[in-house]
Amino acid sequence: MTEFLGQHQLLLWILTVFIDLGFAVLCYRLFGRTGLYGVVIFSLLLANIMGPKLTVIGGLQTSMGVILYSSIFFATDLLSEKYGRKEAQRAVLLGFFVSVALVVMTQISMLFLPSSMPQTSAFALSVHEATVTLFDYTPRFVFGSLLAYLISQSFDVWVFHRIRKATDGRHLWLRNTGSTLLSQAIDTLIYGLVVWWGLVDLVTALQLAGAKYVFKFAIAVIDTPFIYLACRWQSK
Repeated sequence: MTEFLGQHQLLLWILTVFIDLGFAVLCYRLFGRTGLYGVVIFSLLLANIMGPKLTVIGGLQTSMGVILYSSIFFATDLLSEKYGRKEAQRAVLLGFFVSVALVVMTQISMLFLPSSMPQTSAFALSVHEATVTLFDYTPRFVFGSLLAYLISQSFDVWVFHRIRKATDGRHLWLRNTGSTLLSQAIDTLIYGLVVWWGLVDLVTALQLAGAKYVFKFAIAVIDTPFIYLACRWQSK
């Protein structure tokens, strides 16, 4: 199975998106509104940890952070639909706070030197180096990712309710997909310009952002059946 999926990365990507959204739906089914808060926090933490892992899907380079970020928009849109704008915005701010706390605490953790005890020194050093690789964020990355998240998620909540009002509560698919596509475009543009522009030239930064948006576009379409399924259940 490992060899098969290694040779069919596009299929693996599709399966991963379905599994990620499936867990989000199950979390809502089991824990209701609290579960959706959990989805936002879990997905943000996972996206931050796995974000530096780059891969190529269908000839386009992307990061695991893009794939594992999908359920955040699902969760905030479902909170908007079932519990209102205030609850969705609260989840966005909670996610922002958790992201800041993650950055602060991981930076502090890296100040601790690895153990020098003979029995564990080699293992401790390897873990320390791996941790530094994952969490030694540049200021540009921290600022760009947090800014992109806060603006795009807040915009997602706002435009979701604008579309809902304009359509008199009809066409859930339109406000779910429309709000996600627009907010993901903002997220991708901010991240591309703040994080990548300067490290690479403007054209390359926009190309990297455009490649990521292709995957975000696909995820926005895929998650629509999941939100319809979740909306059929009673609120908790």
